[in-house]
Amino acid sequence: MNAELLVCGYSFHMDPFYVSTKSGLQSYLFRLQTEGTSEALVDGRMISIEAGHLLLFKPGDPYELRIGNQLTPNEDKIASGDYYLFCKGEWIDDWWKRNNKPTCMRIDIDPRLISLWRQLSLEKRRMEDENPELSGYLLQALCLYLERAATETVQGRPFTGTRMKRFIEAHATAVFKIEDVADHVGLSISRAVHLFKEYFGKTMIQYATEVRLSSAVERMHDSSMSLEQIALSCGFGSYPYFHRAFKQRFGTSPKAYRQNMQHT
Repeated sequence: MNAELLVCGYSFHMDPFYVSTKSGLQSYLFRLQTEGTSEALVDGRMISIEAGHLLLFKPGDPYELRIGNQLTPNEDKIASGDYYLFCKGEWIDDWWKRNNKPTCMRIDIDPRLISLWRQLSLEKRRMEDENPELSGYLLQALCLYLERAATETVQGRPFTGTRMKRFIEAHATAVFKIEDVADHVGLSISRAVHLFKEYFGKTMIQYATEVRLSSAVERMHDSSMSLEQIALSCGFGSYPYFHRAFKQRFGTSPKAYRQNMQHT
């Protein structure tokens, strides 16, 4: 089954802009607002779209987008940025049908997601040198990434909690503070700490330790790295701290775990 990328790119508007396809789209359209605001037709009415809003439209859906519609002569010029793509194919059809896809949802603007979207855009720009097979697989990966982001939102997981988890996952192997997580979601430290524990039943430090230990196990497969190097590269401040956390989690020392891994 194929997944065909038709158009893909990034658009930035500093002047009023309007587009309408009331007769219905000919293909699937994905649009992620990353900067500024706009207005889009969602479920029969125009709603405000802000950074982090993902729009998903299927063939036949009417599409209407306005940027700077409420601009007055005394206001500064607007600024609106978004990633977009048009696609089609049997694989996309099956992916769309397997669960509910809300037309508009709020997701975290994950740098990994943006990187994948940019890679798709760059591949499409190669014109006659584009590799349709590579574009197809990248498109499938993007769809699955968006699906996971949508599932986290639709199934009732708090958006703020998800953003905190994703921040910790991205920064666990480096030095970060609880204050950094709180700033990322615009909360006070005490409020962020309370909400994270309420949402996930563990502290941010406990979750960061889980991520670090998972990374350490992966790196143990690389025999060129010493356990001390692994400990430091995974965000543990010292080897003794890593040793204690590892033994508490796996019931054995890092050295014994690695030796057992090498003999299995």
